[in-house]
Amino acid sequence: MEWNEKLQKIIDYVENHLQRKEEPIDAEKIIEIAGCSYSFFQKVFSYMNGISLAEYIRFRKLTLAGYDLKSTDIKVIDLSYKYGYDSPTSFTKAFQQFHGISPKEARNTTVELQVFPKMQVSKKQRYSWRIEHKSSLRLIGKSIRISCEDGIHYIKIPEFWNECQRNGIFSKLISMDTGIPNGIFGLFGNYDEITKEIEYAIMVNSNLKIPEEFQEIIIPEATWATFDCKGAVPQAIQNGWKYLNEEWLIKYPFRHALCPELEWYSAGNSYDKDYLSQIWIPIIEEE
Repeated sequence: MEWNEKLQKIIDYVENHLQRKEEPIDAEKIIEIAGCSYSFFQKVFSYMNGISLAEYIRFRKLTLAGYDLKSTDIKVIDLSYKYGYDSPTSFTKAFQQFHGISPKEARNTTVELQVFPKMQVSKKQRYSWRIEHKSSLRLIGKSIRISCEDGIHYIKIPEFWNECQRNGIFSKLISMDTGIPNGIFGLFGNYDEITKEIEYAIMVNSNLKIPEEFQEIIIPEATWATFDCKGAVPQAIQNGWKYLNEEWLIKYPFRHALCPELEWYSAGNSYDKDYLSQIWIPIIEEE
């Protein structure tokens, strides 16, 4: 079972308990569905969705509590215990932080409340893609070996990006970017069938002298299938890869060229809903 399918099953389980059974979420049930430890699943959830599991559950509880206040005469004390709060005081504080008003004020029919909708992981997204012929690239940057077993690369690649941002590598790469347009590349290469490991690199297109801590990779002139992924990363780019692996590669079985696959991240706010990232698949054009 793929991570997205497991995630949707867990979300459905959470929603069933919040809306129907009104019981505490059982971590053991989540472990059973996810097939991994609870702590590991929490990391996967955060990296794939940009929000922690605990935050998602809290936001959904407060959304549903708002519905209850608008549609029923339930007392605040009963509502606080229904959604697992220790006291009406702690519930009121959380409610006010989320909705911007108190539970008492929320009963006013003219007041609008905040809504955090149920997550739909399996929702299909449309992707635009095109065939592009690109000149050779000289990429410089840092690389690591990452396991691809059990989807762990979905965790390790964002961790590598975070590490490069903390230790100054990311800033140094941006300062050396001479590509047009500017952008950061993620490079996949040298997959080992035995160890199930792949080399992943964070790089920029640059004509400057290579610092000692960086490596150089020359990408030859090639033809690429280029996919636009819109939305905050890493989720947008990960959803793009899922679409490629599950749908596009089946429908359009191009021969893969002897060249690494690339991700490209544009300059700008990577958390914005309209942020642009791309996936480049090297292909061999048939005569």
